[in-house]
Amino acid sequence: MNAAVQTISSTPFDDQQVGTAGLRKQVRVFQQPHYLENFIQSVFDTHPGFEDSTLVVGGDGRYHNDVAIQTLLAMAAARGIARVIVGKNGLLSTPAASHLIRKHDAHGGFVLSASHNPAGPDGDFGIKFSVRGGGQAPSTLTDAIYARSRAITAYQRLDVPPIDLGQVGETRLGGMTVQIVDSTQDYADLMETQFDFDAIRSLLDSGFQFAFDAMHAVTGPYARELFVHRLGAPESVLRNAVPQSDFGGGHPDPNLVYAAELADEVVTRQALDFAAASDGDGDRNMILGRGLFVSPGDSLAVIAANTRCMPGHRDGIAGAARSMPTSRALDAVAARQGFEAHETPTGWKFFCNLLDAGRIHVCGEESFGTGSDHVREKDGLWAVLAWLNLLASRPGQSVADIMLDHWSTYGRHYYERHDYEGLKAEDAEAVMDALRQQLSQLPGQQFDALTVTAADEFAYVDPIDGSQAKGQGLRVIFGDTARIVLRKSGTGTSGATLRLYLEWLREDQWELRLPTQEVLTPLALIADRLCRLKVITGRDQPSLVT
Repeated sequence: MNAAVQTISSTPFDDQQVGTAGLRKQVRVFQQPHYLENFIQSVFDTHPGFEDSTLVVGGDGRYHNDVAIQTLLAMAAARGIARVIVGKNGLLSTPAASHLIRKHDAHGGFVLSASHNPAGPDGDFGIKFSVRGGGQAPSTLTDAIYARSRAITAYQRLDVPPIDLGQVGETRLGGMTVQIVDSTQDYADLMETQFDFDAIRSLLDSGFQFAFDAMHAVTGPYARELFVHRLGAPESVLRNAVPQSDFGGGHPDPNLVYAAELADEVVTRQALDFAAASDGDGDRNMILGRGLFVSPGDSLAVIAANTRCMPGHRDGIAGAARSMPTSRALDAVAARQGFEAHETPTGWKFFCNLLDAGRIHVCGEESFGTGSDHVREKDGLWAVLAWLNLLASRPGQSVADIMLDHWSTYGRHYYERHDYEGLKAEDAEAVMDALRQQLSQLPGQQFDALTVTAADEFAYVDPIDGSQAKGQGLRVIFGDTARIVLRKSGTGTSGATLRLYLEWLREDQWELRLPTQEVLTPLALIADRLCRLKVITGRDQPSLVT
């Protein structure tokens, strides 16, 4: 195909600073002329080595994905990229994209997703660039991309019509090869190296009642390949498994609010032994057992404590890591089992150096993200398979049995995250300042039965490359007993979001089955006294509690 390279004049946008995991805005922002193109060109101009390289491209299938992929392909061809690997129909989960980048030693990849944010014409869209190795772009690169986006004056694209993304195979776009792949096969092959599929298959054949909710997002085809085709489960285990551009009008965030129907079936009506859900781009997970919701911090800790039953980590793990706001349940496991425990800022990119150096093999975040060293992203289906593998290794034990056994051994870290969404930016900053100004005076102060042992603004020095990240959230620590954490979220697209985290460790056997809210309400009252959340924001309660 002979086509001309067009150079198109443009003017900069001043709002293309990426957040925790990419550039996320409302769809109508991305639909502005030149907006997406400016960002893509800024990546091409900033990160050397694209010429004659391989690139991976795909997304979660949300509205505007198909248009954005065609734009990306035309610009990649103009850039001189040799090969672009694209998921069939443009679909590619975030962990599957990371795997393809690693498998093909690609120079990087673009994932088109706003993760757990709603989709549709009035919803959100997003794009992020992953570097060689499959991890998120580091802060030094994203800062450089932002600087370039504020100075850009033109971009280039090949003048070509859209191509068919629905047929597996190869086609030419100018001098570039476009390879359409069914990424579910590659991803499922990888999962078979990580888990004991024979044991899981026997569990599912034993009358075990299981369901997986893909929330009309990208994991539906992956779940069908794994659970139905390879593990022999009936099609009925899949819920909302057909990807839709608006996620069926739902909110693809796997928690007790947005997956309420599944939670009612498993937790309230106790109709299933085990259930799980994933989000828009497949990197988050929710784990449910009969009558029980497993908090993300507990899920991470249980997986880390039981990796030896999984072929991918049969020899154990050298270390594990959690984001700072995530509960300290993981730390308790590390202390007893004798592996390294690391605390990083929020954002999966902070785990990548530790993974690459072999310092950690399992990691996770409080925002329903769990993963290991098999890719460089969190992986919702990996976490689900890890739980199925664990249940298969303990015949006759339920999720509740496993959790009670874990709490009896390590203590129970009662935990909640309170989200205050859509705040005025000045109100969110005022709440942060209200607590920040007290930090130096808090150590030694007593609140009810709790005494503050430390209070600070979390900063991180990467133990591998020495890079630093400051201003990563405010902490009020009551020894090993309890914590209050406050930080601003980087994933929203409308207004500001504050997240308040509450954690309280209980170790006596009679305290292991208490209602979470009963345990944490006194801590929530202390947090409100310190932060003045209700007074400053006028909010009587959070938008969401998870």
